[in-house]
Amino acid sequence: MAFLETPRFPDDIAYGSKGGPMYNTSVIRLESGFEKRNKNWSFPLSQFDVAYGIRREASMYSLIEFFHAVSGRTHGYRFKDFSDYKSTTDMSTSVSDTDQLIGIGDNAEVDFQLIKTYTKGALSQTRNIKKPITGTVVMSLDDVPEAGFTVDTVTGIVTFSVAPAAAVEVKAGYQYDVPVRFESDSLDAKWEFFETLSTTVPITEIRQL
Repeated sequence: MAFLETPRFPDDIAYGSKGGPMYNTSVIRLESGFEKRNKNWSFPLSQFDVAYGIRREASMYSLIEFFHAVSGRTHGYRFKDFSDYKSTTDMSTSVSDTDQLIGIGDNAEVDFQLIKTYTKGALSQTRNIKKPITGTVVMSLDDVPEAGFTVDTVTGIVTFSVAPAAAVEVKAGYQYDVPVRFESDSLDAKWEFFETLSTTVPITEIRQL
């Protein structure tokens, strides 16, 4: 299965989509009623139903075109999750170069993976960001803006022209997409009276090495 950096899933349909993160947990209930739970995935995979974003006939045809372009489940592609697409904790807040701590300098390493950390109290979860959006990544070293870097928008790796000094905090701000694919090889949609759509069009996040 190939991954296509372009075309990107239409933002106008993505905006109204329904969905979010899904974990995989094994739950074993003992005869006593107690449970044993095992977290199988280190981080969830998001799932969406993009049918909720189709509001007019033009959007329906745009979806049909895109479905043909990626050949159903064959190719992965970029999708904007409007509920979580920035390095900030509030999607209404502008990106800042101090949003996310992505590493500590050691005077040698020049490559740093973009990450996003979700924190609630003493609990935290870290997610690798592998599909940053071109032109949105900003960086800082010890909270001082830094311009001497390049970004691989395919892998989310930031490369500095000079290695950050030892103990320096490397921080980043960015916008990003989710790598996804269609869940089905068939697009079974019914366009009804008053331009209402009766169908489900599920897409699922894919993990990439």
